[in-house]
Amino acid sequence: MTSFKHNFPDAHSILSDIAQTTPQDFMERVGIHAGDLDLLVGGPPCQGFSKNVPRKQRIEDSQNNRLVLSFLKYAEALLPKSIIMENVAEMKNGFNQSYTNAITDRLADIGYSVNHMVMNAADYGVPQRRRRAFFVGLLGETAFTFPQATHSPNLNILPGFGDQHITVWEAIGDLPSVPHTDTGYEHEYRCDPFSDYQMRVRRDSTIVKNHRPRRLKPLQYERLANLSPGQSLRNLPEHLRAKAGYSGAYGRLTKDMVAPTITRWVFHPGSGRFGHPEDIRVLTIREAARIQGFPDTFEFVGTYNQQAGQVGNAVPPLLAQKIGETIRKVLKF
Repeated sequence: MTSFKHNFPDAHSILSDIAQTTPQDFMERVGIHAGDLDLLVGGPPCQGFSKNVPRKQRIEDSQNNRLVLSFLKYAEALLPKSIIMENVAEMKNGFNQSYTNAITDRLADIGYSVNHMVMNAADYGVPQRRRRAFFVGLLGETAFTFPQATHSPNLNILPGFGDQHITVWEAIGDLPSVPHTDTGYEHEYRCDPFSDYQMRVRRDSTIVKNHRPRRLKPLQYERLANLSPGQSLRNLPEHLRAKAGYSGAYGRLTKDMVAPTITRWVFHPGSGRFGHPEDIRVLTIREAARIQGFPDTFEFVGTYNQQAGQVGNAVPPLLAQKIGETIRKVLKF
């Protein structure tokens, strides 16, 4: 919320738990009535559904999971023209599809046509393999048709697509090299943009912000220093290898790969393949934001952990834009 207010100072923002705030109170505070909204968007917490959480810790009726139902209460009260809800791909089929059924049934009961789909952000111009479930409801009988993919892994295998998947270096290669001990907040760009993607996210930015690396502990640095791009935990010498960890733990990216999913733990080398392809360090907040599709003009504020959470939990803006543009065409607003 702090970053939202910082980047959109003229927007009306409310920091509140929707489970503790009634839709009626919310409508009164912002001055709207049922039917006024064109679009309602929500992304309830994913931890209760995510495959990264041990199965025994996934509880169907957990407080976080029930926020899906809280979001539906707002939809029922606000009756917007359109609704978008996003969550991890596992949510769609998890718990015998109980939440998927709740979403589709309750929205259908109040007059919405609902469609849902698991989308891979890489197929829509985001330099990241990120599969997420989207539920889109339109008020009335018009069914939503999800936008067609615009990118593919291999144009020779899948002809008809406009572009090939965007790689790590096409996304971050113009950002400056920095050591993990660097404490500077603002940096000059390494070079002029050399990809269409870089030109798109740089916009009118003249300086790189949020590009301070997370300082590594000595053992973390030694582990990354003993790995080449593309390698990970299993490639470490025995005396440096951790007893257990994610398959991509301490993994270093390569320049020509599509990045794996950015998570809120992007600052921790043991939590995934977040190692820089050139520097001995993990990705900075700005690099993670680039891979998510945020423009360089969007500045993240708060503690380092908070910033990482804001980036890792976000819907890639470019993917959200594709869905939003499709809804706009359907509703003609």
